[in-house]
Amino acid sequence: MLEACHERVQRTLALLARLRAHVRQHGADEDARQAARDVLRYFDIAAPLHHEDEELHVFPLLLAQASSDVQTLVQQLQQDHLAMTADWAAARVPLLALVDATDAAAAPFTPGDDAALDRFAQRYADHIAAEEGTAYPAALALLAPATLAAMGQEMASRRGAR
Repeated sequence: MLEACHERVQRTLALLARLRAHVRQHGADEDARQAARDVLRYFDIAAPLHHEDEELHVFPLLLAQASSDVQTLVQQLQQDHLAMTADWAAARVPLLALVDATDAAAAPFTPGDDAALDRFAQRYADHIAAEEGTAYPAALALLAPATLAAMGQEMASRRGAR
């Protein structure tokens, strides 16, 4: 389930990249506003749930039972979550402005907006690589199949799924 969330993150980051290119070429038209709404919805709702899943299920296990190298990585991943929250707060400002734009010819993202969006996307990409390359395999090696299934069920139930 966690890797599936990463796939959705990557798809949404790709949408954000396409949105930025679209805005440079076409301005704040309805397609741009809808894409901005989609990006906002994902990172406002789903991404925090994903981070909560990791903080509740993966990180404690690794901090308690993994090697010291993995424990150090987990501490960095926890710091990433805090930084990603701050990065998102900055990145969502120009997206909200785009959603509220009433003039399709509105100015495209400023250099500061671009920097905030770049920082947000890059931190996510680096974070996913560290989790999928090291943290998740280490957690899988420590988890019994029944425990893994129970974790997945708990994650789904917090989202209202069965």
